[in-house]
Amino acid sequence: MPASFRAPRTTGGRRALAAVTALPLLAVVLTSCGYGSNSDDETDKSKVAAGAKKIEGLDEVKIGYFPNLTHATALVGDQEGLFQKELGATKAKYTQFNAGPSEIEALNSKSIDIGWIGPSPSINGYTKSQGKNLRIIGGSASGGVKLVVNPKKIKSLDDVKGKKIATPQLGNTQDVAFLNWIKEKGWKVDAESGKGDVSVVRTDNKITPDAYKSGSIDGAWVPEPTASKLVAEGGKTILDEADLWPDKKFVITNIIVSQSFLKEHPKVVEAVLRGSVKTNQWIKDNPEKAKASANASLKEASGKELPADVIDPAWKSIQTTDDPLAATLDSEAKHAVKAGLLDKPNLKGIYDLKPLNKVLKAEGKPAVDDADLGVK
Repeated sequence: MPASFRAPRTTGGRRALAAVTALPLLAVVLTSCGYGSNSDDETDKSKVAAGAKKIEGLDEVKIGYFPNLTHATALVGDQEGLFQKELGATKAKYTQFNAGPSEIEALNSKSIDIGWIGPSPSINGYTKSQGKNLRIIGGSASGGVKLVVNPKKIKSLDDVKGKKIATPQLGNTQDVAFLNWIKEKGWKVDAESGKGDVSVVRTDNKITPDAYKSGSIDGAWVPEPTASKLVAEGGKTILDEADLWPDKKFVITNIIVSQSFLKEHPKVVEAVLRGSVKTNQWIKDNPEKAKASANASLKEASGKELPADVIDPAWKSIQTTDDPLAATLDSEAKHAVKAGLLDKPNLKGIYDLKPLNKVLKAEGKPAVDDADLGVK
């Protein structure tokens, strides 16, 4: 789930991009191993089929993702061995990450080749490298973000004024969305301090439920499963962010690849994308099995699965998608600029959807659009 724009002041007084964090995570603590935590790639789900051949002679492809429900495609594709099936004898090696900056760093250092990640670190990584380090090559998830409040203190959206509302981090994807919503309500808040007509309290998702229970916040604009955890504590969903977007769709997770890896191993990239497309279809065809698979993957990561009163509503609010919803990524960047958290970025070339559209065509599915932000 969060991804962040961060724009501290420079000595010249202009705001600039800085480190980002990824979509907020589940309340899990992974054992650190390098940039992230290595998934168990020696289990039956990842074993190479007998007689399979390596694609382009490559021994392995290094794939990164987060132990987060908004990364359901990666969770399920890893758990069910669906990526490995498409890769043949080229081994899928998985690494799980706790934050966007570490995944971008791993991509830059070639510790991973392909990653599932949020829109904000994708934008930040691309602009900081002047368009040289990554491409977005596919979509993965939409939705799964809600404004949950204490119903005793907040009866309507207008009641949010004057209250303390948590977001995961300054400038992260949900923080930007909330600041944009506040601005559209006509209220004023200083983006960096969070002070104003609404108190924006930047709070790590792992402690947001406890902050809610203690009364130190009155609500939160957060992704799943944190939103459903708050509801389980007596909170009420007063706004689903999907309702603010055309067709109720907006990018929350996409797929990125190192530009050098894309150039050197296009068939391997196609195989991973084919695995993603087939995983998304499997999730659609088998929603209950997919939910159980994702929860099993989360249990492997944290030692604990999500209870039914959390995972059931959380799962329903997230939609897996092959479409990167490029126009909404562009809108999210514009919202961050409007909030004063981001200089206007040049996103031309951030997408290369040609491999994905090739896969989609072979699967009999419609092509997806890059909103004029693709490579020429």
